[in-house]
Amino acid sequence: MSDCNTRIIAPSVLASDWGQVGAEVKRADKAGADWIHLDVMDGHFVENISFGPQFVSAVRPHTELTLDVHLMITHPDKYLEEFVKAGSDRITVHVESDHDVSATLAAIGEAGCGRGLALNPATPFEEVLPFLDQIDLLLVMTVVPGFGGQSFMAEETMPKVAAASAYRDEHGLEYHIEVDGGIDAETVHIAGKYGSNVMVAGTALYGKDDMAGAIQQMRE
Repeated sequence: MSDCNTRIIAPSVLASDWGQVGAEVKRADKAGADWIHLDVMDGHFVENISFGPQFVSAVRPHTELTLDVHLMITHPDKYLEEFVKAGSDRITVHVESDHDVSATLAAIGEAGCGRGLALNPATPFEEVLPFLDQIDLLLVMTVVPGFGGQSFMAEETMPKVAAASAYRDEHGLEYHIEVDGGIDAETVHIAGKYGSNVMVAGTALYGKDDMAGAIQQMRE
C-alpha cells in the first residue's frame, strides 16, 4: 500500500468528455495524475445515473494508472464481480447502501482490489467505526453525492476527516483518506490540513486547458 501521507490526485472522469474518453484518460495520465476516479451512479441510491462496468472496461485499456471506482449504488455486493472483471483496482462502497458491509469489503479484498468505504455528508462518522480496520481507503464525501459542480461542505465534513485521521493514528491503521466533491486549488489544501491525502477533482482538472499545471497546484 502506498504511504497514506502521500498526496494522491485523482481526476474524476465524470467531468471529462465521454465522447473521447480514451483521449481524456490519457490526458490525465500525461498531466501527472496518480489515479483515475470513476463515479458509478444507479439513479436509485443517488438521483443521477452515470455509467456501469462496461464504461470502466472501456477506460481500462487507455491507462495503467489505478482505477479508483466509487459505487454510489444500492446493492454494491450484487455488482462487484462485474466491476472487478472490468479492471477496477480499487472499489469503494457506501456504508449507507443496502448490503452486509463487512462481507462486501471482504469480497473486494479477496478479488485483489483495494477496499474502500464511503460516507455521505449527513452520515455520522460513528457509522464507519466498526469497519475502519477492514479498509484500505475511507472516502469522506464533501458534497451530497449525485451531481458534479457543488460547493465544498467544509463545516459538515472536515471534522470527519480529522476524526478519521486521529483514529487511524491511534489504532495503527493504514487507510487512505479520500475527499470527493468541490475539490479545487483552494479546498484541496483545507482537506489536506485536516488529514486527507487522496483528492478527487472533476471540473477543477478536466475544465482546465493546462491540466498538468492544475495538478501541480493541487500537490503544492
